[in-house]
Amino acid sequence: MYILELEINLMNKFVIRLLDIIFSFVAILILSPLLMPIIIILKFTGEGEIFYRQNRVGLGGKNFGLLKFATMLKNSEHMGTKTLTIKGDSRILPFGKFLRKTKINELPQLFNIFFGSMSVIGPRPQTEESFNYFPEIHKKDLIKMKPGLSGIGSIIFSNEEAMLDGKEDPIKFYQNFIAPYKADLEIWYLKKNRKFILYLFLIIATVLAVIGFKKTYIFKIYKDIPPIPFKLKTYIK
Repeated sequence: MYILELEINLMNKFVIRLLDIIFSFVAILILSPLLMPIIIILKFTGEGEIFYRQNRVGLGGKNFGLLKFATMLKNSEHMGTKTLTIKGDSRILPFGKFLRKTKINELPQLFNIFFGSMSVIGPRPQTEESFNYFPEIHKKDLIKMKPGLSGIGSIIFSNEEAMLDGKEDPIKFYQNFIAPYKADLEIWYLKKNRKFILYLFLIIATVLAVIGFKKTYIFKIYKDIPPIPFKLKTYIK
């Protein structure tokens, strides 16, 4: 039974890695006409920066360079709420607001996926500071997975910036309420053995979240998903 389960897990990993390569390569080709104008606009607006590369915690706890389109002021991680971004954050550049709202700023991570430091689906890669907000009991499990462009935590918390808006201490709110539940969601995905059917479902769910679709259907489809904590029920709909 153990050997069979191990073989299934290895097959799931192989299929997911193959799908990562195919999806990222096809997406880069299809989106090239969109990416080029964005590169030009960023070059001649804001601070002239095109890409933002930041060290994030990856598989096995090793750091890797995550790529994004530049949307914020230089050295923004040392200003205000540091690595947390809130709604209406003054550090965000004008064109950056559009890129962040549409999630286009995340598209350069397709190259991270293609070269293997990320997956399409997995826990969002965190800075070391943000990673330390997660409960100690979960950290060892979170680094067993490749970080993802999207994932169950990203979908459920697609409006995270709005959740933090207006909080007297947004960092404390994130640390006490958002991070623990986000970790629970990602551990749930890990315990599901990251089956490629769930992988495909979460890709579709990501698209629905971007266009503003309500998330309650996920809890009806997967009844074993960790329930929403009371403190967050008014934010997750």
